[in-house]
Amino acid sequence: MITEATDRQGLVRGRYFWPVIQALRDLGGSGRPSEVCDRIAQNLNISDQKRSELTPKGALRFDKEVAFSRFYLAKAGYIDSSQYGVWRLTDKGRSTATFTTSDVQLIVKNVSEISSSTPAVGSVRDDKNPALPEEPDEQVSHRTALLKLLLDLPSGGFERLCQRLLRESGFEQVVVTGHSGDGGIDGHGILQVNPFVSFKILFQCKRYAGSVSPSQVRDFRGAMMGRADKGIIVTTGTFTSDAQKEALRDGVPPIELVNGEKLLDLFESLELGLKPRKTYDVDQQFFDEFRS
Repeated sequence: MITEATDRQGLVRGRYFWPVIQALRDLGGSGRPSEVCDRIAQNLNISDQKRSELTPKGALRFDKEVAFSRFYLAKAGYIDSSQYGVWRLTDKGRSTATFTTSDVQLIVKNVSEISSSTPAVGSVRDDKNPALPEEPDEQVSHRTALLKLLLDLPSGGFERLCQRLLRESGFEQVVVTGHSGDGGIDGHGILQVNPFVSFKILFQCKRYAGSVSPSQVRDFRGAMMGRADKGIIVTTGTFTSDAQKEALRDGVPPIELVNGEKLLDLFESLELGLKPRKTYDVDQQFFDEFRS
């Protein structure tokens, strides 16, 4: 049984149902989670301050709410659920005109009933008040834990971890120079593109939950001018929209920005500090023909 309270909670989470669909359409029918979040923020004029708000567990609240929407839309067949790394509209998602309040309530009700009837192994089910899924997909729990771990690292440890991450990503001669009063530069390395072409890079590591401002990007660029071909700023937080524009401003050396979401993506793709495991979701539609 789905309670009235659950319906109200679902409507709150369902506020991004249609924005997710619209964002994916704007992106050509598919996109990575960070691209979808950026597009929704742009379409709805969501401030950088709002995007930087954290949940009690240390996750970005806006990104997590969008992830909840993706979870429901995937279960309801509007988004392809086969790939977590890329969100893709299904035929149903592409053909949907809009969502009414009733549509949102129905999606939440149907998905919640399926979720409450197939609890995860080790979970406790309360038939009188089945809760909506606390974690919308397999990524959220480990990503939240990983982000918290990164935030809890000492600054020196985070710099060394970024050094390891760059090495695993193909950079060579990566050296950490933090705490040297070198204009905010934490290290340098070389990216060997091919036997004839290489780039020297300087990097900066920012271990905090807030947003990196355009002035911080400018300061880093000022410190690297004439010393490297490219700069990289790695943060566990986010970058303001103005900071992103500053990083790609014409006439100055470009700076690559790696925010918290991209950082977690890198740990996943490299399987660095993460132990992969295989899980399954029950395909309810497959068994429909056998229920009668």
